[in-house]
Amino acid sequence: MEADMKQDTVQQAKDDSQDGKQEEKENTQKENEKLQDEKISEYGQVTLENHGNKHKIHLLSVIGEIEGHENLPGNSKTTKYDHVLPQLAAIEDSEEVEGLLILLNTTGGDVDAGLAIAEMIASLSKPTVSLVLGGSHSIGGPLAVSTDYSFIVPTGTMIIHPVRMNGTILGVPQTYEYFEKIQDRITGFLAGHCRAKEERIKELMLNTGVLAKDMGSILIGEEAVKEGIIDEVGGIRDAFDKLYELIKEKKKKND
Repeated sequence: MEADMKQDTVQQAKDDSQDGKQEEKENTQKENEKLQDEKISEYGQVTLENHGNKHKIHLLSVIGEIEGHENLPGNSKTTKYDHVLPQLAAIEDSEEVEGLLILLNTTGGDVDAGLAIAEMIASLSKPTVSLVLGGSHSIGGPLAVSTDYSFIVPTGTMIIHPVRMNGTILGVPQTYEYFEKIQDRITGFLAGHCRAKEERIKELMLNTGVLAKDMGSILIGEEAVKEGIIDEVGGIRDAFDKLYELIKEKKKKND
C-alpha cells in the first residue's frame, strides 16, 4: 500500500511538471504573438516562418510618406527611416532570416531618407523581392527597384517626377544645379537597378503631357514593366514564389 502511494505521488509530480511546462509553453507562445502583433502595429514588420518550405522571411512594409529628419504630423501614415535602417542591419546580421520581402504603398517623401533605405536594401546579401501594391511614387521608385527582383500588381502605380522642395528657395543658378544633382542621384540609382536607361528615365521624369499642372509620368502595372523599371506584373503569391526560388539558388551556390 505504501509503495502504491509513493508511485501515485511520483506520477502526480510528473503530471504537475508536465502541466507546468505546457502552461509555460503556452504563455511563451502568447507573449511571442503579442510581441509580433505590436511589431506589426508599430513598425509594419513581421518575420514569417510557418511556411512549408521552412524558410524564415522578414516582411517590411513601406507605407505612406517616408519620413526624414523632421517628424510628420501624428495623423500621417509614415515610414521612419531611423526604424528601418537598424532593422535592415539586423536582417543582414541574422543567421536565421533567409530573405526579405518588401511591400510598397508609398507617396514618396524625403529624398535622402528614401535613398538611404534603398542603398541599404540593395547592399544586403540576403535575397530580396519587392511588391508594389497601391503605388510607389516619387522616391518610392528607387525603393521598388532596390531589390533583386520586383513585382507590381496590375492596378499598382509608379509616378516619376522632378524633385520638389519646401521652404525658402533662392533664385540663383546654384539652386538649380543642386536640384539637378539630386535628380541625377535618383535617376542614376534607378538606372543602375532596373532595365530602363537613364536617358529614358529622365524623359519620363520631365514629361509635360501626362500630369495636369505638373510634369512627370504615371506608369500603371504593365506600363512600368514595359518601361523596364519593374521586372514583372504579379501579386503576393508570385512574390513569395520568387523569393523562395532566390533563396534556393543562393543555397545551391553556397553549397
